Amino acid sequence: MTAPGRAVLLANLMLCLRRSEWILTVYFAYVAFLAQVLPVPKPIPVLAPTLNATVIGGFLLLAWAESLRGRELFRVLRDWYPAPLMLLAYREIGWLAPPRHTYRFEHSWVLWDKRLLNDWGLRAIIESLGPLLPAVLELAYLLVYTTPLFCVAMLYVYRRRERVDRFLTLFLVAILSSYALFPYFPSEPPRRVFPGQDFPNVETLFRRLNWELLEGQGIRTSVFPSAHVAGGFAAAFGMMRLLERRWVGRFLLVLAVLIATAVVYGRYHYAVDALAGLGAALWAWGATALWERRPASSRA
Repeated sequence: MTAPGRAVLLANLMLCLRRSEWILTVYFAYVAFLAQVLPVPKPIPVLAPTLNATVIGGFLLLAWAESLRGRELFRVLRDWYPAPLMLLAYREIGWLAPPRHTYRFEHSWVLWDKRLLNDWGLRAIIESLGPLLPAVLELAYLLVYTTPLFCVAMLYVYRRRERVDRFLTLFLVAILSSYALFPYFPSEPPRRVFPGQDFPNVETLFRRLNWELLEGQGIRTSVFPSAHVAGGFAAAFGMMRLLERRWVGRFLLVLAVLIATAVVYGRYHYAVDALAGLGAALWAWGATALWERRPASSRA
């Protein structure tokens, strides 16, 4: 195939990408760019663009395979391919962590937490029933990693698979917007910056699991906005919009509120992180709603 022919083929394949695939493509291109301009360890400026080009190539390959064969298998693969890439998106933004933190944001943010937890009595209210509510909150925080898989599965179960891309678009806009802001708000969680301060008085199994998970998989780029909160509310908003089975959206909305409470109570995030995460979910909900109202002929 000639060079012009390859260019035409590539352009056609790009036009075949789903909205969610476009969002991931833009995000991974953005991270590859930041890896060239931020002070990161030596392998990252080469690793990020190489790996991300491979990921984007996967989108193009699946789009080409579906257009060529039109088989159901490739459609299903495209539904689920973004799921592991969400974890990769998180890990990659962790590569861009600054060499050191000044903690200027954290010392300001923690003042609001002290007022919320101590002066307004949020911690006492949560612990008033013993370990029950703390365990529920920590379990909700742990379940956030499963929410996109649960939502896609529900769309399959209730025969609304054609809406998977719409859900993934909203969800990805919320969490990737949060990740994209991390380099501009370098910060670390209160459990690291203020060890022992304002910690829960109740220890639960789920809390130990969360701490072990974060010690092994956490990143040190930023905690603002909270992608946990953004993802929790985005999942709820997405299911409330796309699925007629109301119990799914309501369940996820309750879960999102629990997650937002857990991140502050458990000292995983500051309260401002949780509010910003909710803002990211609302932004994603509004932006995707506006996009869907546009005439099909005018959509990018």
